[in-house]
Formats: sequence, structure tokens, C-alpha cells
Amino acid sequence: MKTRRNKPDNRRKADLPPRAAARRESPAGSLPWRLQRILAHSGLASRRKAEDLIRTGRVVVDGRVVTELGLKLVPSDHRIEVDGKRIASPESKAYYLFYKPKGVVSTLRDPQGRPTIFDYWSRTQIQERIFPVGRLDWDAEGLMLLTNDGELAQTLLHPKFQVPKTYRVKVRGIPTLDSLRRLQTGTWLPSGKKHQAEWKMVKTGLDRSWLLITIREGEKHQVKNMCAAIGHPLMAIKRITLGPLSLGRLAPGEIRPLTPKEIRALKSDLSG
Repeated sequence: MKTRRNKPDNRRKADLPPRAAARRESPAGSLPWRLQRILAHSGLASRRKAEDLIRTGRVVVDGRVVTELGLKLVPSDHRIEVDGKRIASPESKAYYLFYKPKGVVSTLRDPQGRPTIFDYWSRTQIQERIFPVGRLDWDAEGLMLLTNDGELAQTLLHPKFQVPKTYRVKVRGIPTLDSLRRLQTGTWLPSGKKHQAEWKMVKTGLDRSWLLITIREGEKHQVKNMCAAIGHPLMAIKRITLGPLSLGRLAPGEIRPLTPKEIRALKSDLSG
């Protein structure tokens, strides 16, 4: 039995059915968005990759394949699908704080069968399709942001916005003041890049120290490599803040929605 395939709709915007045509404003007061922006906000892809999805005929609006990049829609008024799956409306955003425990992979699936962060929120009442913003190493713990807001996620991860991330770390030995100043002036890492960090000594023991280290980039293993570069290998690491968000009293494995105040603070920091 032959299956019928949808053919790309190459008609002009004005030739589309009234429901799929752009409107200046919906009855609810929502303004139309470009289709690629809607896809990016849904967390499905970057703006550039969203354009590729449209060009290749993988996007369907109200049952019709659309390949026009300039099409504007009011997201809540249309059914938008990619590869047969409906995307979340960018007007229905979800934001959660999660305390990733140590020994958990910060991806949705792991080929090696190790515990993942998805194992924790799949047991909750969360209905939205959310994803983690960035990653924490398998042996690290602490704060992670989960959301379906793709544009916010891309902004948080982009180097030019310099979003601060603070970690409480335990290192071997007791760093000298000169060693700590190297963190501030910058250390060369295996990647060939030089990175800087702010630091604060919390306490010291016989052969170990606890510090707060704040970075504004997101290179893989960055804090671990910076500590190794000054001669004090990392023993434990926990992320306690991300921008204006704080881990607070959240326990390992717990997840909670952001408060309206936290959401406003997060978006205000990024827009400012």
C-alpha cells in the first residue's frame, strides 16, 4: 500500500487559507511571529536550524507543508508540527530549578545506562516537554535550569552575555594567594584558551580547601581544569548559582518551578 506524502506548499502567503495567513493581531491581543522564531522559542532548534527545517518541508502548519521563511503566525491560533509532532506554544513557557545529584548524567538519555536527569523529572507531574540548559559533569552536582524556552536557553549559553555561574569547590591542598590570583588574571587550559575566574576562600583544612569560584564562560571541565592549572586538583564541585538563580534549600534530586519573581529577574538580567 502506497503512502501519500505531503508536498511542499510553494504558494504565496496570501494564497494560504485564512487561518494560516498572518494577522496583525489576534483577538487575544497576541502579535504574529515569524515561523522560524516560533520554532526557536519552542526549544526545538536554533533560529538558523529552524530555517533549514522550513526550507526542507519538515514543518506543517494547520495540515499544510510550509516552506516560506517569511510567514508570520499567531502561535496560539495554529497547529504547528515538525516531523509529525506538534510543538509547544512559545506563549506557554515553563521554567524549573533542578538539583542534579552527583553520579547522574545531565542528558535525557545515556547509551551506557547510567542514571540521567530525566529519570528524576519523569516521575513528577510535569507535563511540558522541557530540556536542560547546559550541562554539569557526571561527578558534579548542583543547580540546573530546565525549560522549553529555546531562545532564553541560547542566550544563557552564549559567551557574549557573560552569565555568571558560581561553584562551591573542594580542592586538594591550600592554595597560596599568588595561585588564587592566577585564577583572577587568567589560566591557560588544555583547549588552548585562557579563562578568568573570581574566587573567595571559604575555609581550609589540613590538606584541602573550600572555595567559591565564579566563571562567565562555559567551556567543558572549565573549573576542574582551572584548579588543576594552579596545582590544586578538584575533589568536589557543586554549582550554587546561575545568573540571579540560587540553589537555596533545594535537596539533591528535587525540582521546583521558578517563581514569577525569579523569571522576571532572569529575563531582566539577560535583556540588560
